[in-house]
Amino acid sequence: MTSETSAPASRRLPRWATSFGPQIIAALIVGLALGLVAKYSGHTEGTPTALGTTLATIGSSYVALLKAAVVPLIFTAVVSSIANLRAVHNAARLAGQTLLWFAITALISVVIGIGLGTIFQPGANTNAAPPSEYTGRTGDWWAFLTGLIPANFLGLQASSSVDDAGAVTTGLSFNVLQVLVVAVAIGIAALKVGKPAEPFLALNASALAVIQKVLWWIIRIAPIGTVGLIGKAVAVYGWDTIGSLGKFTLAIYVGLALVLFAVYPVLIRANGLSVKQYFSGAWPAIQLAFVSRSSIGTLPLTQRVTERNLGVPRSYASFAVPLGATTKMDGCAAIYPAIAAIFVAQFFGIQLDFGQYVLIAMVSVLGSAATAGTTGAVVMLTLTLSTLGLPLAGVGLLLAVDPILDMGRTAVNVAGQALVPTIVAKRESLLDTELYNAKRTGDPFVDDTPSSDAAPELAGAKA
Repeated sequence: MTSETSAPASRRLPRWATSFGPQIIAALIVGLALGLVAKYSGHTEGTPTALGTTLATIGSSYVALLKAAVVPLIFTAVVSSIANLRAVHNAARLAGQTLLWFAITALISVVIGIGLGTIFQPGANTNAAPPSEYTGRTGDWWAFLTGLIPANFLGLQASSSVDDAGAVTTGLSFNVLQVLVVAVAIGIAALKVGKPAEPFLALNASALAVIQKVLWWIIRIAPIGTVGLIGKAVAVYGWDTIGSLGKFTLAIYVGLALVLFAVYPVLIRANGLSVKQYFSGAWPAIQLAFVSRSSIGTLPLTQRVTERNLGVPRSYASFAVPLGATTKMDGCAAIYPAIAAIFVAQFFGIQLDFGQYVLIAMVSVLGSAATAGTTGAVVMLTLTLSTLGLPLAGVGLLLAVDPILDMGRTAVNVAGQALVPTIVAKRESLLDTELYNAKRTGDPFVDDTPSSDAAPELAGAKA
C-alpha cells in the first residue's frame, strides 16, 4: 500500500473543514438557512412541514444523546472525586472549605446574572404566547427540598400523558439531583468500608474513563445537532423572534467577562496572590475549555496546570479539580440559568417576583452539582425552569445558540475549577507559593520527560 492510499482522508481536506469551531459556525449558518426555508414554506407547530419536522427530530435526538450520558457521568465522576479523598490529609476540613468556596463563587455569579437579566431585558417585547400546556404554576421551596430525597436508586421518575385519541403514553426521566445524592452517599460509604471497596472504586474509575470517551464522540457530532436546533428555532419562532437571542447572548458574555476578569481577580488579590500569575498559569486549560466546550474533556489539563503552574498539592488537587469538573460551574450553573430563566419569563410575558429571584439563586448554589461537565447548561436550565414553574419550551429556543454560549461558559467554569483549589490551598498553607510565582514557560508539561504520562493526559483532554 502506498503512502498516498494509506494517508488519512482528513489530510486531503482543508484545515478549516476538520476543525471543530468552523464546523459549528458552518452548522449555525446551514441551520439558519434551512430554518428560514421551512418557515417560509409554511411550517408551524400546528401544521408541520417535512423539512421542519426533520430539523426538529435532528435537534431533539442530539439533546437526547446528551441527556442519556448525564446520569452515568454524574455518578462515576462524583464517586471518583470522593474516593480521591483517601490521599488527602485533613480531608474533611479541605472538603468543607472547597464546597464552601464553590458556593460563595456560585452565589456571586448568580447575583451578577440576575442583575444583568433585569438590566438587559433580553426577552422583552417578543409578544410570544406561553405554550398551551403552561398552566401558570410557580415553583415552591418545599417541592424543591423534598425533591432532593432519592425516590429510588437511579432517581427515576415516571410520567404519563393522554393524547386526543385517548392513548396513554408513559415516559421515564431522571432526577439528576437525586442521582447526585446517591453518588455522594455511595462514595462516602466506599471510603468508610476501606479495602473491601477497592475493586468497586477501580471499576468506577474505569467506567468514568469509558463514559468520557463516549461523551467526546457525542461532542464531535455537535455540528449536526446544531443544524437541527437552530433550524427548528427559526422555523417555529421566525427570524424576528430569534433576533432577540442576540441580546441574550450579549448579556451572557457580559456576565461571563465580569466573573472571569473582575470577580476572580478580586478573590485572588484578597487572598494575597498575583492575578497575573493565576491567569498565566491557568490559561492553557481555559483556552482548551473555550475550544472543546467540555469541562470533563479539559479535566486532565485543568488538574495539571493547577498542580504544576498554580502550586496546589497533587493529593488535594486530585480531589478538588475532578469534583469541580462536575459541580463547579459558575458559567453553566450560575450566570447562564439566571439570565436564561429571566429571558424565558420575559419572552412569554410572565412576571417574576422577588421570591422567585431568590429561588433562582438557591437553585444555582445548591443545584450546580447537576451540571455534569458536558451537558451542564441543558440540565441546569431545565432544573431552574422546572423549579420556577416556567415553560420548558424555552429550553429548545435557547439551545439554538447554545454552542456559541457554551464556549464562554466552559472557559469560566474551568477557570473557577482551578481558582477554588488554589484559594483553599493558600488559606490552608498548602500552596507552593514559589511554584505559583515562578516564571511561566507557556508549556504546562515542560518538566515532564518524554516517557512520562503527560502526553497521554494532554491527549485525553482533547479527545
